[in-house]
Amino acid sequence: MVQRDDLKQIVMLTYLSDEMLDQLTTIVDILKFDREEVLFRQHQWADRFYMMRSGLILLEQKISEDVTAIVGSIKPGYSFGWSAMVEDGTYTVDAVCVEPSEVMSFKREKIDRMIQQYPQMGLILYQRLLVIIKKRLDYRTEQFRQAIMNHPEMQQLFAE
Repeated sequence: MVQRDDLKQIVMLTYLSDEMLDQLTTIVDILKFDREEVLFRQHQWADRFYMMRSGLILLEQKISEDVTAIVGSIKPGYSFGWSAMVEDGTYTVDAVCVEPSEVMSFKREKIDRMIQQYPQMGLILYQRLLVIIKKRLDYRTEQFRQAIMNHPEMQQLFAE
């Protein structure tokens, strides 16, 4: 079973009170994955939110049949799979283990019930979720900007 101190290691959850963390321990599962194991795929129904305990997971997006882009990496203390916290969400990337990994996770329907029971917890979780989404959007925007700036045709335009 997950303990309060385990949850305190997750950046997103550090804003919750001890009482809220204790409530959260009742719905969190510990999941283990092997190297190269896929946690979820892009467009798959988002039914779980994940929090890294140990290991390393890459967030990948298939560009074409032969090209996959790494759009992020998740290290211990960080969370991913935020699409599970959004109504009718599907995952937007693939999550693949680079090394054996252990994650804490809760199911969408369980967190929904808990948030209805403890709305203050929900407010804090969704505020922190917005921070995660903003950081990912900023990162992807920078990746896109770099790709445009490094494209040979664009470099010609800037040189003129």
